[in-house]
Amino acid sequence: MKKETLCVQAGYVPENGESRLPPIVQSTTFKYDTSEDMGELFDLKASGYFYTRLQNPTSDYVAAKIAALEGGTAGMLTSSGQAANLFAVFNIAGCGDHVIASTAIYGGTYNLFNVTMRRMGIDFTFVDPDCSDEELEAAFKPNTKAVFGETIANPSLVVFDIERFANAAHAHGVPLIIDNTFATPINCRPFEFGCDIVTHSTTKYMDGHDAQVGGAIVDSGNFDWMAHADKFPGLTTPDESYHGITYVEQFGNGGAYITKCVAQLMRDLGSTPAPMNAYLLNLGLESLAVRMKRHCENGQKVAEFLSQHDKIAWVNYPGLEGNKYYDRAKKYMPNGTCGVVSFGVKGGRKAAEAFMKQLKVAIIATHVADAHTCVLHPASSTHRQLSDEELVAAGVGPDLVRLSVGIENADDIIADLAQALESV
Repeated sequence: MKKETLCVQAGYVPENGESRLPPIVQSTTFKYDTSEDMGELFDLKASGYFYTRLQNPTSDYVAAKIAALEGGTAGMLTSSGQAANLFAVFNIAGCGDHVIASTAIYGGTYNLFNVTMRRMGIDFTFVDPDCSDEELEAAFKPNTKAVFGETIANPSLVVFDIERFANAAHAHGVPLIIDNTFATPINCRPFEFGCDIVTHSTTKYMDGHDAQVGGAIVDSGNFDWMAHADKFPGLTTPDESYHGITYVEQFGNGGAYITKCVAQLMRDLGSTPAPMNAYLLNLGLESLAVRMKRHCENGQKVAEFLSQHDKIAWVNYPGLEGNKYYDRAKKYMPNGTCGVVSFGVKGGRKAAEAFMKQLKVAIIATHVADAHTCVLHPASSTHRQLSDEELVAAGVGPDLVRLSVGIENADDIIADLAQALESV
């Protein structure tokens, strides 16, 4: 089925007389007739549910839909996108290991890797996504376990060269993990370009309505863990905490990674999505294909308007001809990228603040990638602790405005921007 159909149909197929929507299984526990029945679940010899901290039917229906959209073999939901990225890396890298990550990633993810996960004993090397082949090759170490990047970086909008980094990762026997939040599987399926594992902050476009915080992880099933068994003993050797089970032997390449992630990390760390949140996420997914088309159409129109306005210093949007990543975006996302546009207002910080005060349609919010048009001035909000010099060094200049273009009428969004710019 095409992706538009999968948004509506995948993951849950009701039987005769059952609810059309996946039911909300609002229960922590599940009843069994015998201890032997439950023992089969704890030994991972049977499928089913015994405690919602690990798995819940509502969440699994929705995870299956996201896996189908990405073209993967298995998926799981988490309580947030941050948890998804933590689990995705920590599932295969531990104390004493090393991971390569792009410098152009969401600031929260950068901090997760560079601060919190370093405290867990994992070393990270950050590389420019446009680095030379020699620089990329030099980043690998004997203990490297994964490479990480974002399809479209938040908020820099750098388009990641998935194929190039996948080839480099595979040459060293490690998987490529891609955060596909901004593009969504509607605009890009990283697995088709060699990526092995995909993560999402489902809080963004997938939900699309500011209704739930969540994350997702999907495995392509393509990475051959046994071919690099010495690098990934957690998947290729017996797990004594589950009675000596070897995940790859029991679940194959298509199921081992996600099964281990649920059985170990979700069991022990408990970053569990609420069943109600999974239900709300599914409602957002049903309209994802329709909304992404509108986000991209509106984003393109807004970017073109801003690029021609005499009070705008610069515009960054991968869909604009002349953008540094225009050709790469056309390769990986020929039908559109996302609805996020960044730009600078002439006059710097004060001009940007004055412009935003006059907006009527666009709302000032820290959120991004949902149905409402949202705007943020990082220099006076998320990055206000930095000086102007530090802002420039961080790639977030004092004049930068991040605009997440919603699904309202594009003419109304543009008219709002135009009247606000008159005040500058």
